Amino acid sequence: MHYEGNIIRPPSEADSIILQVTVGCSHNRCTFCGAYKDETFRIKDAATVEEDLAFAALYCKRQKRVFLADGDVLILPQHRLVALLQKIRRQLPWVNRVSLYGNAKSIRSKSVEQLRELKDLGLNRVYMGLESGSDPVLRAVKKGADSDQMVAAGRRVREAGLFLSVTVLLGIGGAADSQAHAAATGRVLSAMGPSQIGVLSLMLLPNTELYADQQAGRFRLPSPTDQLREFRTMVANIDLDRAQLQSNHASNYLTINARLPRDKEDVLRMIDAALAGQVALTPEHFRRL
Repeated sequence: MHYEGNIIRPPSEADSIILQVTVGCSHNRCTFCGAYKDETFRIKDAATVEEDLAFAALYCKRQKRVFLADGDVLILPQHRLVALLQKIRRQLPWVNRVSLYGNAKSIRSKSVEQLRELKDLGLNRVYMGLESGSDPVLRAVKKGADSDQMVAAGRRVREAGLFLSVTVLLGIGGAADSQAHAAATGRVLSAMGPSQIGVLSLMLLPNTELYADQQAGRFRLPSPTDQLREFRTMVANIDLDRAQLQSNHASNYLTINARLPRDKEDVLRMIDAALAGQVALTPEHFRRL
């Protein structure tokens, strides 16, 4: 496989064929993300992708899923996405799920009909980074969309019949806006209606603007206890008919895998137990991005 730069994939794609279609992120302005700071976004040439597909056809027959990397493959023109999915179906007929990242801008650039066309060709899952439902926080971290635009994008994915996995980030509001960020995030998640919610905890990276803000005293990271309180407030504000809730990313202090709304009260009790010191938190030296 011809991999370039940092290959980032969701935890649930650990066993997938990682097919890199783009290099970097089409937005690449978020103040908290250092994954692609040294990369200029570009679409990889078709010949290289073809070679990687041929490699997968020979050596990846036990893997039933494909994840299209990097940061935002959905930004590709529709005709290129259609052609790519057709090739995957033709060359990897055993694959039963294709997934990719999509930000609010790229999702809203596609009509519901276009998204349905991609679904009919094998696209199953879109991973979207919400991070926060708070408009002041979204502006501060330069996410590139407000909460209404996030909701519209998420609903468009769901209307197309695709599985929507939304990522949120504990701590991103800073100590000052910790609870406001958490409550707004729970409300926006409820409006989006995701199939899956992935919870991560902020880890500041030296190559990011947010790290520089912390060093200059402009940003204060909430303590682990305050991030757990955020988690509780967020969950308390979620009202969904059916969704997975997972905090299984290595950045988290507390791992939870639950179904909402069935397990909501159990989740709140577990967080309360952690806050009371009755459940051990992940030690700092074990946390990773």
